[in-house]
Amino acid sequence: MRIDLSPTSRGRVAVVTIAGTAFFIACAFFVDSFNFPSLSPDALLWAQLTDLFLPLVLGGSFLFFLMWKMRQLAIAQKELSIVAATDSLTAVFNRGAFSMLVEAYLEQARRQSVVHAGALLIVDADHFKTINDRFGHDCGDQALKLIAGSIKAQLRGADIVGRIGGEEFAVFLPGADASQSWLVAEGIRRRIREVEFCPGERPCPLSVSIGGVAFDGPTTYADMFQVADRHLYKAKSNGRDQVSFESTGPRGVHAGDAGTVH
Repeated sequence: MRIDLSPTSRGRVAVVTIAGTAFFIACAFFVDSFNFPSLSPDALLWAQLTDLFLPLVLGGSFLFFLMWKMRQLAIAQKELSIVAATDSLTAVFNRGAFSMLVEAYLEQARRQSVVHAGALLIVDADHFKTINDRFGHDCGDQALKLIAGSIKAQLRGADIVGRIGGEEFAVFLPGADASQSWLVAEGIRRRIREVEFCPGERPCPLSVSIGGVAFDGPTTYADMFQVADRHLYKAKSNGRDQVSFESTGPRGVHAGDAGTVH
């Protein structure tokens, strides 16, 4: 059985406490061992018990307290880092954390000899200002939560989603090819179209426009974002509630609106 030795684990607290206490006991026996030959049997027994229990009680208690406090500090730091990287409304990554994670993946891909593939999607809620104006910002916030939840429901474990603007989300699909990426984008669009959103018991259909780009080779987040944003504008201009997509790279197949190959 493998013991979790991360800073936030109880296993690490136990291992360090036991190992440290054993070290203190060994040191106590080593220092006192020079006096053992001159002691009477009773005095020797007392000295050995002292060398065993004094480090065990004092040293063990101190180490446990110290490691437990360090664990609590590590947990607090981890929670703060999560809060700092998360959009408070939709519980997805915020813009800064999302771009940092994507750039880190692309940087690693550039350093490796194996060609990496993936895709970037930009998802923008259609007519969102109208929702805020008609039903209020609280309902607008509820709509954003529904959209974020629908996006996450379509993704795999390795995929990343972030809120990069007021009603704009971005999705990064590491390892996905152009066909897979388009299917994910279309799945997101359809799922959001099916969401029941009834502010004040009045049905209000939700829809999104999606611009995307798949890559098959070295690229940058800025370059991908520029292409995906251009396709988002194209989807908006063509009537909204649709996907405009393209792929780039030496083996790329260019796909356009609603998956039409051209």
